[in-house]
Amino acid sequence: MALNYIWVGFFLVGFLVALLRVMGYYFRDFFAEHFNIIFGSADLEVFTKIVNSTFDMAKVSIEIIIILIGVMTLWLGIMRIGEKGGAVNMLSRAISPFFKRIFPEVPKDHPAIGAMLMNITANMLGLDNAATPFGLKAMDELQKLNPSKDTASNAQIMFLVLNTSGLTIIPISIMAYRMAAGAANPSDVFLPLLLTTFIATLAGLIVVSVIQRINLLNWIVLLYVGGLSLFIAFVLYYIKSIDKNQADTLLKFWGNFILFLIVIFFFILGFRKKVNIYEEFIIGAKEGFTVAVKIIPYLVAMLVAIGVFRASGAFDYLLLALEKFFSLFGFDTSFVDALPTALMKPLSGSGARGLTIEAMHNFGPDSFVGKLSCIFQGSTETTFYTIAVYYGAINITKTRYTITCGLIADLAGIIAAIFMGYIFFY
Repeated sequence: MALNYIWVGFFLVGFLVALLRVMGYYFRDFFAEHFNIIFGSADLEVFTKIVNSTFDMAKVSIEIIIILIGVMTLWLGIMRIGEKGGAVNMLSRAISPFFKRIFPEVPKDHPAIGAMLMNITANMLGLDNAATPFGLKAMDELQKLNPSKDTASNAQIMFLVLNTSGLTIIPISIMAYRMAAGAANPSDVFLPLLLTTFIATLAGLIVVSVIQRINLLNWIVLLYVGGLSLFIAFVLYYIKSIDKNQADTLLKFWGNFILFLIVIFFFILGFRKKVNIYEEFIIGAKEGFTVAVKIIPYLVAMLVAIGVFRASGAFDYLLLALEKFFSLFGFDTSFVDALPTALMKPLSGSGARGLTIEAMHNFGPDSFVGKLSCIFQGSTETTFYTIAVYYGAINITKTRYTITCGLIADLAGIIAAIFMGYIFFY
């Protein structure tokens, strides 16, 4: 429902702003002083620009999809090899001791633990199609432990906040969009995205743990969280302390090295499990083709709506308002052009995707705004949609503090994304 209002809103607001600009043209003498301050310059050709933008963005959508089909086909084929080779199970076992400490109400070896582990690890590996069934299974198992069937339990809240914070190891879709947009190095956002999603997840974990009075000072929790936090702090300190050109070179090397190392690791797992690697790749690749094709109507719809919103001038006024607001606090406002993606992400995944692609199209995929939009897009999940689907599946109507904690994690992700953008790309 939220997406319906957002999509129609782009058209209606665009129409109203364009109409006011036309009125400014015909009544410029009457509205001269106030019109220029409030609505910007008058423009009699604004509706021509709007209609042209619908054709332009529809064309851009198809151009992107053509490249996206190839990239998604490749990576979902590779991810299929990792899945069949046991990557999900291996990662699940690795984080199992940590999970047992942050879900104290769930009995040891309860089926919910396994389902939650599989969901989180599938999300981390970018296996969205595999993650959702595991997530719904986890919610169903947690509901069996829930004494109040219409009210979210502590374990369900913790699971959903960790889910919506969106910790990602391999951002397949983001790299695919960057490749489709013509980025020189589509994987250059890999490390910044990994660091950003970790911070968002950590923020969600901490805020829920404080409310639920979960002891995060347990030595196992500290080993996991503290170790990763120290590693990230070291990486950021090192990147900040060296020359920017050297930092760019290192980022390019390590990002691509780690990604290709994961591919080789998946192949090794496949050989170890005696998986027919080529055959599994083809099965996954077919799924990648299907996923890319399914995106077409959603991508066209959002890009056309955003194109109308920008062509009318409404987008410029929104960004101007945000820029004025942040400049009041003395902030550098270079990040503002990418901020609409961050604001849209909790409400609509397809809307945020459209804004990300539009930002790369408008500013360039290798621009600061283009890269920062990609970090925003990949740093968290679609909070409201995820909560609606997961709680709706088990008839939970009282979500308690789930949304609040989820939005706090989103805010931490936005702040971290801006921070990472400036460190790595500004």
